[in-house]
Amino acid sequence: MSATQIRVLLVDDHTLFRKGLAELLEQRGSIAVAGIAGNGDDAMRLLAETRPDVVITDLNMPPNGGIALLRRIRGEGWRGPVLVLTVSDSEDDLADAMRAGAQGYLLKDMEPEDVVDAVQRAVRGETVVAPSMTLKLVHLLQGGGPAAGKAEALKQLTAREREILDYLAQGMSNKAIARSLDISHDTVKLHVRHILAKLNLTSRVEAAVFVVEHKSAQSRHS
Repeated sequence: MSATQIRVLLVDDHTLFRKGLAELLEQRGSIAVAGIAGNGDDAMRLLAETRPDVVITDLNMPPNGGIALLRRIRGEGWRGPVLVLTVSDSEDDLADAMRAGAQGYLLKDMEPEDVVDAVQRAVRGETVVAPSMTLKLVHLLQGGGPAAGKAEALKQLTAREREILDYLAQGMSNKAIARSLDISHDTVKLHVRHILAKLNLTSRVEAAVFVVEHKSAQSRHS
């Protein structure tokens, strides 16, 4: 196993799904599956034994579910990223997961490469969510923070970067943005990196919150 590989612990009560996910992740080369568990007790044991870089857990699994597992993991003092991977697009489930200590919320219908990308970004410290959940997370996080300087910061962006930033705020994935603008996926990724750097942000979620707060400030002063 390469020293640069990200070691992942998978937790899901569906045997076929977790085995399929394990194979999918390991095919990418940058990720190694450190352990696979079907319930919370096995997950806690493997967490101590394997010391993974990331935990990926299902939300709805017996007997107590992913939220209870999240609380156990955080209660044990483990501070690595825990990502929820679920079929639920409920804002309430998203809120419960984030409050329990999740660093990401992914959906099982995401493209495989997007799941891999989310794992890699989580290791870098980013909060990651499925593109379709971005606006729901923005709604949860939006607190009407200070808007001063947002308009000035936006002036640093090119017209194309402003366009892509608006798409990010709509919760669109890089692939969807690339299709809409008829440019390559890699070009979109480069633009996103430039946008985050210019606005001094660390994640797509922060970028979406930035746009929502800026537009809210504009409406209040119009």
